[in-house]
Amino acid sequence: MANKQIIQTEGAPQAIGTYSQAVKVGSTVYLSGQIGLDPVSMQLVDGIENQVHRVFQNLKAVAEASGGSLADIVKLNVFLTDLSHFALVNTIMAEYFSQPYPARAAVGVASLPKGALVEADGVIEL
Repeated sequence: MANKQIIQTEGAPQAIGTYSQAVKVGSTVYLSGQIGLDPVSMQLVDGIENQVHRVFQNLKAVAEASGGSLADIVKLNVFLTDLSHFALVNTIMAEYFSQPYPARAAVGVASLPKGALVEADGVIEL
């Protein structure tokens, strides 16, 4: 197996569990799930709109620390505690991604860490 490189940046929240912000294996980077935590205060930002923005900002910081960008994400998973926010996610996502968009799943879940309303993870191909 190829060597794995652990990706870490202060531009995104530090891991709050037994995981890394991202792991790079060869030219593939696996981005851990990000919730709407402010990386400085480590507190959840208020409201669904702010949380969605923060999630994408956090993913962007980790992607850039890996040597890539959001444009390099080939697969994105979005988890929502309320699927009625799906349209809002699409609207905000368009501010961070442009065509061709990554493959994506959007999944409704009962709960997320720290009471977050949204979480996203992804896979980058460099």
